[in-house]
Amino acid sequence: MEVVFINNVAKEISATDKTKIKPTYLILGSGSFGFALAKELRELEKDLIIVDKDSQKVETLRDEAYEAIVGDVSDPTLLDRINTKNLAGILILSSDPQANKAALENVRKKVSRDVYCVARAPDVINMQEMETMGADLVIMPPRMVAKSLSRSLERAEAMRRGNKLTQWFEANKGRKLAIVVHDNPDPDAISSALALKTIAASFNVLADIIYQGEIGHQENKAFVNLLDIDLYRAEDVGFTGYENLALVDCSVPGANNSLPLETRVNIIIDHHPIPDAEIDAEFIDIRPNVGASSTIVTKYLQELNVDIDSKLATALLYGIRTDTMDFKRNTDSADLSAASYLYPLSDHDILDQLERPSMSIETLDVLGEAINNRQVTGSYLLSNVGSVRDRDTLPQAADYLLNLEGISTSLVFGVSEDKIFLSGRSNDIRVNLGDVMKRAFGEDAGGGHANAAAAQIELGLFSSAKDRQTLLRLVNEAVVKRFLGAVGVEEADE
Repeated sequence: MEVVFINNVAKEISATDKTKIKPTYLILGSGSFGFALAKELRELEKDLIIVDKDSQKVETLRDEAYEAIVGDVSDPTLLDRINTKNLAGILILSSDPQANKAALENVRKKVSRDVYCVARAPDVINMQEMETMGADLVIMPPRMVAKSLSRSLERAEAMRRGNKLTQWFEANKGRKLAIVVHDNPDPDAISSALALKTIAASFNVLADIIYQGEIGHQENKAFVNLLDIDLYRAEDVGFTGYENLALVDCSVPGANNSLPLETRVNIIIDHHPIPDAEIDAEFIDIRPNVGASSTIVTKYLQELNVDIDSKLATALLYGIRTDTMDFKRNTDSADLSAASYLYPLSDHDILDQLERPSMSIETLDVLGEAINNRQVTGSYLLSNVGSVRDRDTLPQAADYLLNLEGISTSLVFGVSEDKIFLSGRSNDIRVNLGDVMKRAFGEDAGGGHANAAAAQIELGLFSSAKDRQTLLRLVNEAVVKRFLGAVGVEEADE
């Protein structure tokens, strides 16, 4: 005979008693994990009943005013003692995976599919088996603890970084800040710099965004014009009028940015892989796992409670989308979280306009040259487009060529007056394109992510070529040989 406390009234029931217990949540197994969950549910004022085969443990639970019964979770007759019509959820949480699977099988035979069923598994193999058996959710407690701890550490680290950035701005009120982005900046670099400028303004720090090169890509031009973003060329303003310097979306002075080498930088915020060069600044936040620098600064805006207007939200959301290729490349959960936060704050009419810019004649010409001059070796496609004025046309061509059937990696390159510019794209999980660029063209010349990378090579000895056609031929031979060598392919198909 057992005693069950229902609504604080003790009732004796025998094995043949027709009385049905009516809980909202049924917990099968009251080990440390099951009991911890029961405490949480009771604090939420949920009705529940606990089943455990240990009679002493059941008595202890009853002493603490829990409704509990003695029973084996794998017993096929167990559910006959409970009115399952009122169940919102069944939680199978014993430490015995075989008993849990037997309980799960019993639940799916006797209980409505509308009842949410959670099962505990010790490993991935059992988790997959329980999912196949019909569990709505399968949990592994060690993994849950690890994830929870990881999230807590991330929040603590974010708070520490936010506090450190606050302290830096507090100590530098009244001093002008130059926010330097990489050469020929893209929407991610520009929007990240705009966010840092907004944060600076909240601390009464005057900041300007400075770049070198051209904003050549049609979408980038439309981005700056539609959002009316103020940018200054390095050659026009210089750096002597600024007491502090920040690098955004790049991390090494002089490496694809307008700062002189060895310049002392105060702030560095970037999401690109950490280079081999030594990085030194008062405040450094480099997160290679994140898909966009815009994601990083969005988190700072949230942490520091800085108002985000529609213009800034639109810029940041577009920066995240473009650098992650609409969340299909190098995307982290932080990117999705930031985008979700920015989405309702953004101007979607402007976003629509940004996604449908007109194509320039030069872009069309380069795309045509890239198609006509393609050289294919296996799944690698390389194309020399000849002379280029706008380097932003190269990644557009590389993106387009990657869509061709049988192509997993594309490399498009062209020559300006003094440099060779290369842009690559890959969807081959065996290829880390950033590493390939470094091996092929040097640590200082190339780099990027696993599936999107670029390189710049000084013409050097090539510039002594007798004519332009000879130069382009020599460049083509050298680039193709180095790239294919770096990926382990000897020569291109004829």
